Amino acid sequence: MDEYVGKVVGNGSIDPELYGKYNVKRGLRNADGTGVLVGLTRVGDVHGYIMDEGERVAVDGKLYYRGIDVESLVASAYAEKRYGYEEAVYLLLFGELPTASALEDFCALLGKSRKLPPNFAEDSIMKLPSPDIMNKLARSVLTLYSYDKTPDDLSPENVLRQCVELIGRFPTMAAYAYMAKKHYYDHESLFIHMPEATCSTAETLLSLIRPDQKFSRLEAEVLDLALILHAEHGGGNNSTFAVHLVSSADTDTYSAIASGIGSLKGFKHGGANIKVMGMMDDIKKGVKKWDDDGQVADYLRKILKGEAYDRSGLIYGQGHAVYTISDPRATLLRDKAADLAKEKGLEEEFNLYRSIEAMVPRIFKEVKGSDKSICTNVDFYSGFVYSMLGIPSELYTPIFAVSRIAGWCAHRLEETIAGGRIIRPAYKCVQPRLPYKAMSER
Repeated sequence: MDEYVGKVVGNGSIDPELYGKYNVKRGLRNADGTGVLVGLTRVGDVHGYIMDEGERVAVDGKLYYRGIDVESLVASAYAEKRYGYEEAVYLLLFGELPTASALEDFCALLGKSRKLPPNFAEDSIMKLPSPDIMNKLARSVLTLYSYDKTPDDLSPENVLRQCVELIGRFPTMAAYAYMAKKHYYDHESLFIHMPEATCSTAETLLSLIRPDQKFSRLEAEVLDLALILHAEHGGGNNSTFAVHLVSSADTDTYSAIASGIGSLKGFKHGGANIKVMGMMDDIKKGVKKWDDDGQVADYLRKILKGEAYDRSGLIYGQGHAVYTISDPRATLLRDKAADLAKEKGLEEEFNLYRSIEAMVPRIFKEVKGSDKSICTNVDFYSGFVYSMLGIPSELYTPIFAVSRIAGWCAHRLEETIAGGRIIRPAYKCVQPRLPYKAMSER
């Protein structure tokens, strides 16, 4: 096998200079870091900079769902003392804010979808567990194809029906996949709760993964906030673009959504908060006094120089492809995390996160000699929030999927309605032409 691996690695290498020679937009990014424009959308907008006479100028970050500032959605839910994720889903799917009665009806529709098809949990999840919940979630989505009487019907009404059912079922499938993993791989007790149709998505998740099904109002509110903030992030993020790409081929909804799950599983995308948690554990062990800014700063310098943690030279949870001065999701989640940290008696740890957030821009400039704007992104706080909620790390990325399924479905609908052409970018082949040699001459 080593011989084969060597051949694969050798043939997989491409001279970096060729990318410049052929003006290849690596990662679909322009030379100034902006994304290559490959499509149009009305679903979501990520705003982190403006272009002024050809130059990128940093501005405070904003996130819009169907043109509405996500901060307004959050503020309204807080003021009215209700959960807001379902309202965000309605907005993303239908392009308008629901009336009170429309939202009530929609929540009831999602509630009916929480329950999985007959025997699905036993046959598809319990009998075929996976050590990775994202893997099991993707397989569960693909299996649902077999339970659908019209899986390949691409009419708007059928795709919408499939999307609503998937949004409703995701929390249940993720929770059950975790329970199966916990029992069959970790050899712990198995408990399966039935989802309540009247519960919000956040309440459903917490009740399904806890043995006693109990949780505080604040816990559910914090998780609801995380779900709102992760529901959509523009058409160009990797998993949503994957859904657009696969949908453009006129495939079924289940295949398209499974492709999004596969993308989100990656550590460069949805799995980033796990990297943050690993880094923070390393910092907490390496810094004796968490309230000593000098000690914390010294350790951050070591990380940036590749001398600590995973030697990557990266401070995870810092910096973003679009946001420059601030990530509005991180700001909102941080403020709510402060309340939860107080309730859980984890204010010292929360203060460490805040100290790191404040120090990174200065230390990054000092070590890297760069004036690039660095802001804390949502991954920096999301893992900490999930840990305070007692959610195991195996569920961090699946919870992201439970939220982002809303955005995926909105973009899936948009692609099937407005796309019209299969997405097919070009690749330049740089392999020299070679003559074929007969077997006897090799």
